[in-house]
Amino acid sequence: PSPSLTPWCPHPCHPSVRVPIPVTPVFPFPSLSPQSPDYDKSQWINEKEKLGLDFPNLPYFIDGTTKLTQSNAIMRYIARKHKMCGETEEEILRVDMLENQIMDFRMSLVMVCYNPDFEKLKPGYLEQLPGKLKLFSNFLGDRKWFVGEKALEKVAAYMKSSRFLKMPINNKMAKWGNKKE
Repeated sequence: PSPSLTPWCPHPCHPSVRVPIPVTPVFPFPSLSPQSPDYDKSQWINEKEKLGLDFPNLPYFIDGTTKLTQSNAIMRYIARKHKMCGETEEEILRVDMLENQIMDFRMSLVMVCYNPDFEKLKPGYLEQLPGKLKLFSNFLGDRKWFVGEKALEKVAAYMKSSRFLKMPINNKMAKWGNKKE
């Protein structure tokens, strides 16, 4: 059977997993595998211990005997399998640093977006945002890409397609970034 990704939210899957999946040959279909169940909370609670996952959680990914949970582990597996993690030691290290910097950046946004005091916290977040973005700009430097020398044409094509979702980037519990554009 083809690999199966089971998401945890009503949009196709975790935002960070949305790009690697469609741009690799992992899924021959334009969206999730047809084997992917669409759990409601009670179904998930009843099923999660039966799946043989080390850390039962959504999203989960099954590719043959490989069973993964955690979005980052899923993304790394797919990226390594399809040689999207850098080709040289320097590129691999840049990917590692960039990945973790993006996670820190995302977590600072999450801490604001999921907070009941979103409107109070928003000005402080926006005030420090230019400094955080400057770090990415400095890391890019005079390079064309953050890592490597070539464009990922499948990523560009996917982002131009009707399947690409710019939003939502958060689930419906967030105060911002939870609506489809």
